[in-house]
This record gives sequence, C-alpha cells and structure tokens, in this order.
Amino acid sequence: MMDPVTTRNRRLLSGVAAVVVGAAVLAGCASEPRIAIPQGIPPGPGAALPPIDVDAPGRSAEQLADWAAGQSDALGISVTALEAYGYAAAVMARSRPDCGIGWTTIAGIAGVESRHGTYRGSRVAPDGKVSPPIRGVPLDGAPGLAEIPDTDGGAMDGDPVHDRAMGPLQFIPETWKRWGVDANGDGVADPDNIDDAALTAARYLCERGGDLTAADGWRRALMAYNQSTEYLAEVRDRAAAYSVGVRP
Repeated sequence: MMDPVTTRNRRLLSGVAAVVVGAAVLAGCASEPRIAIPQGIPPGPGAALPPIDVDAPGRSAEQLADWAAGQSDALGISVTALEAYGYAAAVMARSRPDCGIGWTTIAGIAGVESRHGTYRGSRVAPDGKVSPPIRGVPLDGAPGLAEIPDTDGGAMDGDPVHDRAMGPLQFIPETWKRWGVDANGDGVADPDNIDDAALTAARYLCERGGDLTAADGWRRALMAYNQSTEYLAEVRDRAAAYSVGVRP
C-alpha cells in the first residue's frame, strides 16, 4: 500500500498547478532580457542561505528576514513563506547533510499545492499561520481520487467520514500524525502553519529520496510525495525558476 501522501489527489486544489514553465520566462517587463530557466533534475539550490542559529528560541526562521525580503517580489512569494522554506532547508542541512534538499524544492511543492498558502484567498500571517485553513476535497474514491476513510475523527481536517489534505503543503491526517513537526517553537505541530508544514515536507522528502542532489534521489522523493510525472515536472519547473530568481 502506498504511503498516504502518495495517494492524495494531485488536483485537490484545481488550478494551482496550471502554469508550466517553459524554457525561459520574462523577468520584469517585456523589454528586459530573458532569463533562461535551467533544465534537468534536480533543480538548482537558489540563493544561498546566510548562517543562522536553527536552535534560536521562538520563530527561528525570522533570522532569514533580510534574505527573504531581497527576493520576495521577484519570486512572488511572501517573506514569511520564504523564511519557512529557507529555515527548513537549513535545519535539514544540519540534521541530514547527506540529503542536500534545497529551499527551491520546498518552494516548488508549496507553489503547486497552495500558491504558497494563498489559495482561494488564504493568507500567511507573520507567525506562519495560514488562514482560512486550506482543505482539499474528500478522498472518497470518486474518479481521480483515492479512497481514504477518516483516520482522525475529523479533528484535523474537519471531515469525520473521509480524510482530506490539509494546509499549504497538503498533508493528510495520517501522514501528519507520523511526520508532523513543530518548526516555529510554539509547541504545536500544525499542518496549517507554513513553518511546520515546510519542515515536515523537507523531512519526508529526505527520508524518501535520500540524496536529493542526485537526479535519482530527487525524482524518488517527488514521486513519493505524489506519484505523478506531471506533478514532478510542475514542481521541477517552479523550483528551477526560483533557482534563478524569477517567478514561474
């Protein structure tokens, strides 16, 4: 049986993954030179992270405020979301140096899954909380959907009959129970907090893929997250755009 994350419907958030990046995109207005989007797998690591204390009290990701602010507008990602992705990569660089996951990969997934926590008018607060909460459709076995009966009594996803994917990285309750982690120091592992969700996704990807600096490892990690080659390509294209400082 596949891990619950791999069975959730990749179209839970219809329209989120509609943009597929081509070989190049425009940076800014039409008169500016095109910036080539690198091809191949894995996507580039993007702007280097400055040294931070990943064990600092409170929301440690805030140490990346200047780094995030410097590229937020160009990438079309909020400062808070970028801080979360960068912090997740920094934590994994220390705890799993063999993995090598880049913040661009986490950003690519979050962009496809929820437009970085902004799907259907949701917003990311300065503490990382995404509201209103983002929920997928019931996983009831309808065409194109896995059938996953309720595993949490509706406590997390609000559905006592079937599971639904939750939050900016779209975890189902069963998977969150196993992998969810508190990344912002508030004592709660919350799938609706972009800090917690980003670090949880990074942990999951590293465990499933191994070395994400290698093509095979990166591909294995993404296919574990969602068994769809189209999904993999969409994430890769977004992450590759972010790696050269442009929005997809």
